[in-house]
Amino acid sequence: MTAVISEHIEITPGVCGGKPRIAGHRIRVQDVVIWHEKMGMSPDEIVSRYPTITLADVYAALAYYHDHFEEIRQQIRDSEAFVQELQAKIPSKVQQKLRGQNLGKDAISPG
Repeated sequence: MTAVISEHIEITPGVCGGKPRIAGHRIRVQDVVIWHEKMGMSPDEIVSRYPTITLADVYAALAYYHDHFEEIRQQIRDSEAFVQELQAKIPSKVQQKLRGQNLGKDAISPG
């Protein structure tokens, strides 16, 4: 009997932070989970947006997720915390410009 998921999912130290990913790609299992669960994309939609992966890859990623549920959920939480930390440290240039434009408008009083 062949382990089908291992044909589609690989973990390589130093690639994608050592997180499980679709074999031969930099698309992590957690990416597929987010697209499917949080963004509501069907497996077919995922493949249509990322045509270098197969439907079998997507289903293998989802199966891996369900076999390693807590591990993948923790990776997602860690990634979200990292993004929030970066956003707090490095303000958006666009937001800074928009704030600057709004300050300029507030300073002008109608005559």
